[in-house]
Parts: sequence; structure tokens; C-alpha cells
Amino acid sequence: MMTTLHVVMAGGGTAGHISPMIAMARALERAGDVEITMVGTASGMETDLVPAAGYPLVTIDRVPMPRRPNLDLARLPWRLRTAIRQAQDILRAANADVVVGVGGYVSTPVYLAARRMGIPVVVHEANVRAGLANRIGARRAAAVGTAFARTRLPGAQHVGMPMRTQISQLDRSPAARAEARSALGLDPERTTLVVTGGSSGALTVNRAITGALSELLEHAQILHLTGRGKTVLNDDGEPLTAPGYHQREYVDGLEQVYAAADLVIARAGAGTVCEIAAAGLASILVPLPIGNGEQAHNAQDLVQAGAAIMVDDAVFTASWVRDHLPAVLGDPARVDKMAQAAHALGIRNADDTMAQLIKDAATTRGGQHG
Repeated sequence: MMTTLHVVMAGGGTAGHISPMIAMARALERAGDVEITMVGTASGMETDLVPAAGYPLVTIDRVPMPRRPNLDLARLPWRLRTAIRQAQDILRAANADVVVGVGGYVSTPVYLAARRMGIPVVVHEANVRAGLANRIGARRAAAVGTAFARTRLPGAQHVGMPMRTQISQLDRSPAARAEARSALGLDPERTTLVVTGGSSGALTVNRAITGALSELLEHAQILHLTGRGKTVLNDDGEPLTAPGYHQREYVDGLEQVYAAADLVIARAGAGTVCEIAAAGLASILVPLPIGNGEQAHNAQDLVQAGAAIMVDDAVFTASWVRDHLPAVLGDPARVDKMAQAAHALGIRNADDTMAQLIKDAATTRGGQHG
């Protein structure tokens, strides 16, 4: 008789944590009878994204991990103990067989609660440089999967980035490309440049593209996803328009956008980089210059393979665009070669690989790393 696998998944804050968590949950559901509970905090994007995906979300207190002495550091022991107790209550209520964590503030208390209760932990790290929570979780994890081969964590296996099958199995044949362009209101036959800064947009990128718009439109039509609340306006305060220039703040589900594109300009978040590779897209990557420089690290494999061109945020100006992009857009053979190199790097089964690691961990409580 088949028994139900009870899985508790912890992660949140950003879509970069939540999207692979949901992809792993979908893969587990395809693989067998499973009951999934997701744990987040009340302040992260998970409060919208997890219920929208159809999964129950329970929350625990957010526990900031301060890097320097301050009031939060003094409060840390009490906050952490409280959050661990909350996590233990959740694990008991869910009858958890295994805990899966993807990082973020919520993951550390859940990892520590699982360790106290003898529940196996499986970790997935999305970035080249692992975050603090996953460095803690990986120490005694039953399995650790990483999106990038260069990530250093105990017992790590390079599995790739779990992502939606609509992207990992994307059809980018000429017919599918023309169909996607038509559906987006674009010319199905024209070379297409897609510009995106993610759901929140990227002002540096927006300014550089619109500042060189006339030169770019000589070589391609442009689908510009400006970000929510960041519509580009003309001198009269109206949305900027031009023949061949199509701007939207956001498109829900990027598979159609990826299918339509010849070349993509984007930030270098881990999810974006891995999706571009899986879809087999040529790209210009403009890493967000924050934190420990993780976005530049994320982009390196594509750049080294000749699949992408990386440009520093401070360098990516209208002048740079005018001087460099027309030559790329005007060379279809180069763009196609970049796309092939990206596709060769893409990993399209990370969700199923992680699902198997999770199932294996749940069946062997003694199989943890020391």
C-alpha cells in the first residue's frame, strides 16, 4: 500500500527562493502521493505566491541575521528560540517526513527544528555564493543540491535550478517563435530584442535602452518589460511609443516572452540566468551591483561559454548600447551561436532530480552527513 509522503518546504522573501520551491513541489506531486506544507514569514512574497500556486502556507517569526553589533543582534537568541519552537510545532502538525529548504530568513529556524527532531533535511542553493541559512542547513543535510557547479557546500551535488516546465521544456522552433510574437502583438517575422529588469524593473537598463531607441529600432523590434510602476514616459508625460517599440510593465509567465526573443537583456539573478540557459537564449546580462556581487558570479558560466555578454551596471548606458548592441543584433549568426552555447549549458530536469533526492532522504533518517 502506497503511503503519503509528508514534506515541509521552507523558504521565502523573494521569487528567487519561492519559484524553485514551487517547482520542486510540482515535481514531487508528479512522482507520487505527497502532502506539502510551505513555511514562510508574513513579510515575504511567499504570502502571495505560495497560495496562488495552490499550497498551504504557515508562517513563523522573521529572524534577521545581523552582520554587525546592534539591537537585532542582542535580540537574536530569543528570536531564534521562538522561531525554532514555532517551526517544531509546524513539523509536528504536518507529520513531516522530510524538510526541504531553499534559503532566506525562514529556513534557519526550520533547519534547526528539524535537526532537533531527527527529521532529514534537503537543501537547494540557487546562487553561486551560498547564503548563511543554507550554509547552516547543509552542515548535516541528507542531500544538498546546487544550481551552479561552483557553489561550495558540504555534500553538494550540482543539479541545476528547479523551474516551471513551461520554461524548462520551452519550444523555441521558428514556428513557435512566430506564434509567440504574434500573441504578444509583435511582428512574427522581425528580429526581436527583449529587455527586462524583472517584476520590479531596472531603471539603469530602462534609461539606457530608451536613450538609444532610434538606433536599436533600425535592427530589431523591442519588447520592453519596464517593471511595475516604471512605465517609460515621453516629454509630454505619456507612455513612450515608437514603431517597433512595445513596452509593458510586466508579463505574467515569461515562457511566451522567452519563446519570442532572439536576444534578451536582463539582470543576472540566479533564476533568470538558469532560465535563459534552459531556454537556449543569447543574452546581455547587467548584474545588479548589490550584496556580495552574487549576480556577477551567477553570470560567469554563460559569459565564459560565449553565450552571454556581461556589462557592469555603471557601464550600461545609452552610449554603450549605441556603440555595441547594433553590431550584435545585426549579426544573426553570432546570436545563434550564443543561443546554442546557452542551450548546451542549460539543465532542464533539476525539479525531478531534487524530487528524487527528497524522496530518498525521507526513507533513510540515518543517511545524513556528519
